[in-house]
Amino acid sequence: MRHPIVIALLAGSVLAVSGCEDSRQAAVSRAIDNVTDIDNQNMAELMLSAGNPDEAVSYFKSRVDRDPDHLPSLRGLARSLVRAGHASDALPVWRKASEHPDATNDDRVMLADAYIRANRWDRAEATLNAIPPTHESFDRYRLEAMIADSKKQWDKADHFYEIAAGLTTRPANVYNNWGFSKLTRGAPRDAEALFMQSLKHDPNLFTAKNNLALSRAAQGNYSLPLVRMTQQERAIMLHSMAIAAIRKGDTTIGRTLLEEAIDTHPQHFDEAVRALRALESGGRG
Repeated sequence: MRHPIVIALLAGSVLAVSGCEDSRQAAVSRAIDNVTDIDNQNMAELMLSAGNPDEAVSYFKSRVDRDPDHLPSLRGLARSLVRAGHASDALPVWRKASEHPDATNDDRVMLADAYIRANRWDRAEATLNAIPPTHESFDRYRLEAMIADSKKQWDKADHFYEIAAGLTTRPANVYNNWGFSKLTRGAPRDAEALFMQSLKHDPNLFTAKNNLALSRAAQGNYSLPLVRMTQQERAIMLHSMAIAAIRKGDTTIGRTLLEEAIDTHPQHFDEAVRALRALESGGRG
């Protein structure tokens, strides 16, 4: 009389064990999927930050080929194309990313960035104007400053540069761009202060060092700034100041700076040599 009950209990136990096994397999599958997602994310971040740009393009292109609507892969491909110097090729990818159902305003800002890199300033401005003003980010204000600069709207440019500098922990490039804007406007003293601010945040940013030398030369100050520099950087800065001096008509100073640049460079400084020969053959002094 007890056998049916025992059989029923055994059958129930088998079902329970089977259910537990299915649950374990599902948990293992989920864990594997999670690990795979993390690995893919880590690989994507590595490709974007440290990988060879062309290799990164190939990596993300293969991912987009497998899943054309995968937004992170579209972003990765677009960023990699920009890093590899193919801004025009990045444009259709950023457009597709920005039209994705899960796209954010940051994606649209990066589309504007790609437009600027491709020298399509009107489209960049239109793209930024379509983004709500409540979206405030470093990249947005950086681009707004550049667009205002291109239109010679100096007050707006200064305003946006200042906001952008305050929205990042690494504002060296912002101050450098702002300083170069001031230099082109004919305000070398203001430019010098901004280049110094840039180097305060990144002492190794050579473009800021060279621009700093140019801003001093524009004021008639041909002494090198007191910043950390290599011998090669010193030679290039001397060469830049020499050319600025010659253009201002200070040819004697320019000649001296060229000679110093040639002596300073650890190897033969061809550009300075050619400039010096051209100056001497012109018979100016």
